[in-house]
Amino acid sequence: MHSFIKAISYYVPDSIVTNADIVKDFPDWSEKKISSKIGIKQRYVSNELTAADLAERASVRLFAEHNIDRASIDALILCTQSPDYFLPTTACVLQEKLGLSTQVAAFDFNLGCSGYVYGLGIAKGLIAAGIASNVLFLTAETYNKYIHPRDRGNRTLFSDAATATLISTDGFLKIEDFVLGTDGKGAKNLIVETGAARQKEKSDVTLSSGEEFQKSPDYLYMNGSEIFNFTLESVPPLVEKVIQKNNLQKGQIDLFVFHQANKHMLNFIRQASDIPEEKFYYCLEDFGNTVSSTIPIALYHALKEERITEENNTVVIAGFGVGYSWGSSVLKFVSN
Repeated sequence: MHSFIKAISYYVPDSIVTNADIVKDFPDWSEKKISSKIGIKQRYVSNELTAADLAERASVRLFAEHNIDRASIDALILCTQSPDYFLPTTACVLQEKLGLSTQVAAFDFNLGCSGYVYGLGIAKGLIAAGIASNVLFLTAETYNKYIHPRDRGNRTLFSDAATATLISTDGFLKIEDFVLGTDGKGAKNLIVETGAARQKEKSDVTLSSGEEFQKSPDYLYMNGSEIFNFTLESVPPLVEKVIQKNNLQKGQIDLFVFHQANKHMLNFIRQASDIPEEKFYYCLEDFGNTVSSTIPIALYHALKEERITEENNTVVIAGFGVGYSWGSSVLKFVSN
């Protein structure tokens, strides 16, 4: 049984933080420097909204934009690292909020920037096993709730958003074979250390208002240089492997849609992977790094811009980051 992406929608909160807003807090930086190096002009902040709130709104938009009958959904999966509760799973909460059948299978999985690729794999497995026919796959992240106000680096990067994708037995993007990988030795290079069972109590590290943020176990920490090195080591061979596994040549790939980490990293990956710039898709400037939502947001806009069509029909997607975790697949446009 083949699996297809049938519809994609997304939701971003109303609150926007521009580069001008960042510079107000960090006057030694400039808007031009942030834009040229990071490639981001604005990012979205969820404030009081939770991952469930964002995912619910993305789902409602999906149903409305694509005229989807909620009664047809027989599985709901949510990728998030910022769930509403430790338990129950946020997917269970969303089943009730969205008015889905009680016969639906619903669960969360905790993964970051590779999460969209993994979620497509899970959905494809559910369909291949005959467990489901219409999988509502949601991504929702509110990383800004974990970022210290004085953490200039992470504040310039991360944005809150949610996406909703319907994976079904028919659709316009056929999901082909996957290559996935994990290396837990890098776990502490992108981490929030306190709050869960390993270190439940917060350390309550405080900073004065003018002090530059370094590291606190109570907030998101990212070792940027180590993440950069991991990405350059893992992504180029990942791309080669997924192309080979799908019995293709690199020249047959029409578009590469990668996790939108930051402009500097994407440019290095593109060059290291020997990908022509005209085949490499950027969707970062107006959205920021939305973690597991970057790839579906990029796919949504690539489709709107007709970068993916019947003529330009073969797409490689790749996600990589926290874990360490990485994954890639090939999507093929099919005419209805």
